[in-house]
Amino acid sequence: MPIPLRSALEALRSPIARHANDRSALRASHVANTPGARASLPPGLSLTWLGTAGFRFEYQGYTLLIDPYLSRPSLLATLSRGPLAVDHQRLESLVPAADAILVGHTHFDHALDVPALARTHGCRVYGSRSLSTLMAAHGLASQAVEVACARPFELGPFTVTFVESVHSKMVGGIWVAAGGELTCDHVDQLRGSAYRCGQVFGIHVAVAGASFYHQGSADLIDEKVEHRGVDFLLAGIAGRGFTRDYARRILGRLEPRFVIAQHFDDFFRPIDAPMGFSLNVNFGGFLDEVRAVSSDFAVCALDPMQRWSR
Repeated sequence: MPIPLRSALEALRSPIARHANDRSALRASHVANTPGARASLPPGLSLTWLGTAGFRFEYQGYTLLIDPYLSRPSLLATLSRGPLAVDHQRLESLVPAADAILVGHTHFDHALDVPALARTHGCRVYGSRSLSTLMAAHGLASQAVEVACARPFELGPFTVTFVESVHSKMVGGIWVAAGGELTCDHVDQLRGSAYRCGQVFGIHVAVAGASFYHQGSADLIDEKVEHRGVDFLLAGIAGRGFTRDYARRILGRLEPRFVIAQHFDDFFRPIDAPMGFSLNVNFGGFLDEVRAVSSDFAVCALDPMQRWSR
């Protein structure tokens, strides 16, 4: 069955039944039920899922963020013609430190909070030309670093490498929603649809002998993924229904020891509200897709905003 048709039929399933199955699958795959995952973290390293595709790494006094998105404006606010608002109070409460911020692409659910966090903490942000444009619109051009793919960056105790990637084609399996470059020159133009995708990256993070690969969107350029045998794949799973053989392709390239699912939560809900699932994410289905590739891959999930360490 063609991918767009299959995804459309999946969307017609009862959300109540689908999400009940998702909740059961999520409980079963909680990281506490995954033998060996915690023991595979280097001593002293902590990892926190910030919701959506966001993560915080902390090691030796250095805080590294990827795609932090905590303001989470409502769906109505996102669809309105006004600029999206940052929740500064929430950022101050939930993100007390940041030494560097990495951005996989510039859709609002990955990039909205980045300029505010960079301004507060005085840190540099790393990503695409679209990210540099966004930072310049906020008067922060000097803190933006436009990255070159496959070039390692040494950030404190972390070695970071950006990998050329692509976004899943979530508009009927044909094109990327809000594709193209972010071009707004003024903050008051930055409504939800203005946060264009820009260049997309997978991000490889090495620290203390462990390796992580962050895939914020559920697609990839197979031949660009050269890392093998990573310890943890941080796998974005929203929109994968529009990507052919996503699980098989990314698992085959990276050969991870553990898969930590992400970007499956309803990011229009506040981060401190009970977690809901993003439309048609089918968390339970992702577990089946991974098992169909191999039962050797352990899939687990973290609680939002809960610090995870050895």
